[in-house]
Amino acid sequence: MSDIMIAAAAAPFDRNLERCFHTIEGLITEARARGVDLLVLPEAALGGYVESISEDAADIDPPPAFDRDGPQLRRVMEMAGDMTVCVGFCEDGGDGIRYNAAACVSGDGLHYVHRKVHLPLREDRVTTAADQLEAFDTPVGRLGMLICYDKAFPEAARTLTLDGAQALCFLSAWPRSATNFAERLEDDRQWRRSELWDRSRAAENSLMVASANQTGQFGSLHFLGGARITNPNGDVVDVTGTTSGIAYHRLDLEATVEKARRALSPVRDLRPDAYSVPEPIPFPSAAAAA
Repeated sequence: MSDIMIAAAAAPFDRNLERCFHTIEGLITEARARGVDLLVLPEAALGGYVESISEDAADIDPPPAFDRDGPQLRRVMEMAGDMTVCVGFCEDGGDGIRYNAAACVSGDGLHYVHRKVHLPLREDRVTTAADQLEAFDTPVGRLGMLICYDKAFPEAARTLTLDGAQALCFLSAWPRSATNFAERLEDDRQWRRSELWDRSRAAENSLMVASANQTGQFGSLHFLGGARITNPNGDVVDVTGTTSGIAYHRLDLEATVEKARRALSPVRDLRPDAYSVPEPIPFPSAAAAA
């Protein structure tokens, strides 16, 4: 495929579903005016994230859960038209099971749903962890999606890369530090950590990363923003601030990835025969660590 424009959005979302749709429509309209082909929206863009993930939260207000074939995603498909859009939502898995999920859609329909694999800080009180990682084909190329904490695990991104992903789409509701926050969000340790993992996953897999994040405050959580596009060298080529905005980058995706993997590439030079997977080291529970 020739040049495409990829974009990642930073925006606030909450329990008011009509307001969520209004925000999504505004972001898609803005992106379409810039000629965007792939737009990545944040985690939990349909109905918002949980209000608190602390262990001592008395009440957990879960986001509304939707069927992947229901009218909510169909409405996003209609908005998307010829654009490919990744959007976060809570999926109704039936029998009372809920998944933190991300759907990749266009006007042609549903391309794929990723369910969050790694659940931080007792998020398992609200949703169930999944156990599947797959890349998938779209009109803009072969993609992989990861949700928030998923991107902290090199194994997850590498699995998608080895399944043929040319770009990784990260959908996050990444908050500032709860215990040692900085007044300026760009100085917060969680801003640095989120950026580090975006850049690391791109460089170690020689591919593009489009990373979206929520902004604003919801319950006890204050989201960082900082949507960014990172190239296969691990360079951030565009980034938003801490308020709403969209990061953009135009490229020939296939040519960019192919060129990166002809150079010094941890993907091309993998030595799986030299690696082993030892038994996990015992760690304190999430409750104790918090």
